[in-house]
Amino acid sequence: MNLFFRLFGKKQLVAPFDLSNLENDMHSHLIPGIDDGSQSMDETIAMLCKFENLGYKKVITTPHIMNEVYNNTEEIILNGLAEVQLEAKNLGLKIEIQAAAEYYFDEILIEKVKNGSVLSFGDRYVLIEFSFQSPPVFESQLFFEMQMAEYKPVLAHFERYSYYHDSLDKAIELRSKGVNIQVNLNSLTGHYGPKVRKQAERLIDSNLVDFVGSDCHRMQHLLHLEENLSLPYFHALSKLNLKNKNL
Repeated sequence: MNLFFRLFGKKQLVAPFDLSNLENDMHSHLIPGIDDGSQSMDETIAMLCKFENLGYKKVITTPHIMNEVYNNTEEIILNGLAEVQLEAKNLGLKIEIQAAAEYYFDEILIEKVKNGSVLSFGDRYVLIEFSFQSPPVFESQLFFEMQMAEYKPVLAHFERYSYYHDSLDKAIELRSKGVNIQVNLNSLTGHYGPKVRKQAERLIDSNLVDFVGSDCHRMQHLLHLEENLSLPYFHALSKLNLKNKNL
């Protein structure tokens, strides 16, 4: 697929993909000062205004929970959410704001799942992040425990794990076990590099994507996304049976 097509001998730009078709974003870092995302309420409100301007109806923000790095708790996240909601309401924003978390798969996550002490979104979906350096060893146990607890796992930005590149076998295997695959929208722009972009395109071509998310940490992510919405693989999203609208 090419960004440009020929019509009567002239090149014309494809119209930008309308993000309102997604309705809801389910992966971002907007609560001020608790992870590597927004660092101030002003920054958070600016990003929420941009989400609204782009056509989103709801943002489910997902701060990191990573042992000894981002030691966030349900209380910290929900208290931060309440402050953001109040500020957004006072400023007249219409976009709905909810929160869950992006859980790093470490030695304590399975116990959190067993204890029911995880933040979910939608129909008991839980966002999970793997290490970028090496594949996990006990992911089958994690996903088994999640399903026993009636949680629905969502693997964050599958296309960014380099150890799964050049193959879709792992995505196919995980989905057969009830794991949802999430792709970052900016992966389609080349923001994370050409190999990540290619893997994201493969997933879309093979209809192996359940959710897409902005993974927004700062305003630049949304501006970069907006600038690239004419790329053809954004339009290909409309052919997928994405679950974003059901949140």
